[in-house]
Amino acid sequence: MILDTNALSALADKDSELLAKLSSARVLAVTYVTVGEYLFGILASKKRRELQSWLEAFLERAKILHCDHATLLHYAQIRDELKKAGTPIPANDCWIAALVRQHKMEILSKDRHFDRVAGIKRIEW
Repeated sequence: MILDTNALSALADKDSELLAKLSSARVLAVTYVTVGEYLFGILASKKRRELQSWLEAFLERAKILHCDHATLLHYAQIRDELKKAGTPIPANDCWIAALVRQHKMEILSKDRHFDRVAGIKRIEW
C-alpha cells in the first residue's frame, strides 16, 4: 500500500482509523514526491524536529518508490488521459498516481481526485 501525503501525516499523528487500514497492508510504501511534500509541510511546524525524527525512523522501514523510465510513461499517459477527459489533477499527484499504477499497488489517500485515474485503486480511512 502506498501512502499519500495526507496518509503519512495521519500516520505520524497515530490516527486510529488509519492504523486500522494499515493492519492489512503487506508492504508500506511512499513516493519520493510524498516525502518531499511532507518535508515541505513540516518546515513551518512547531514540532519540526520531532516530525523529522519520526519521518527518518519511518523511512528506514518503508519502501520509497522512485521514478524510472516506466514511471515517465505512466505519468505522460495519465496527464494525457485526464486532459482529454477535462479532469486534471495536481501535477504532484500525477507523479504519485504514475507510481501507484506502475507498481500495481493501492493508494491510501483522502484525495478523491485519485479516483479519476484509470487503473489505480484509492482506499480512504
